Amino acid sequence: MKAIIFKPIGIIYSPFKEAAGTPIQPSQSDGAEGRVELFEEFLPGLEDIDGFSHIILLYHFHLSRGFNLKVVPFLDDQKHGLFATRTPNRPNPIGLSVVRLGRIEKNTIYVKDIDIIDKTPLLDIKPYVHSFDGRDDVKIGWLENKLRDAGNRRADERFDNS
Repeated sequence: MKAIIFKPIGIIYSPFKEAAGTPIQPSQSDGAEGRVELFEEFLPGLEDIDGFSHIILLYHFHLSRGFNLKVVPFLDDQKHGLFATRTPNRPNPIGLSVVRLGRIEKNTIYVKDIDIIDKTPLLDIKPYVHSFDGRDDVKIGWLENKLRDAGNRRADERFDNS
């Protein structure tokens, strides 16, 4: 199979300068604010996005170095299969975050609830639509009894290398 090559469409800026201390999910970021600087050539693509309250940012985990197929994820002390976790160390290090859309000024998008490291390359933006993306009949596997601990967790050395 041919290689797949992505070209960044912008850069994500956040208050998180390194992996340590970065929230592990947008819902745990305590309203952390950031911004997306979209490259000028993509500016027409922002038309009509201001009517959405949330957007999905797809990005490249540019600091990820390698991966293991079995990992000890946040919120647990047991190994799980990589694809049953959200670790950034993946075969294709692509991240996804649903963030609150603030204001837009030219090619700058201001967001809240960011959980992304500063200067992360942006691959795509999509509107979050609860009718499409939200589900009511969700099972969360091994995380079932772990979520109560999620609010006070931040990235640690596992973020740097699985």
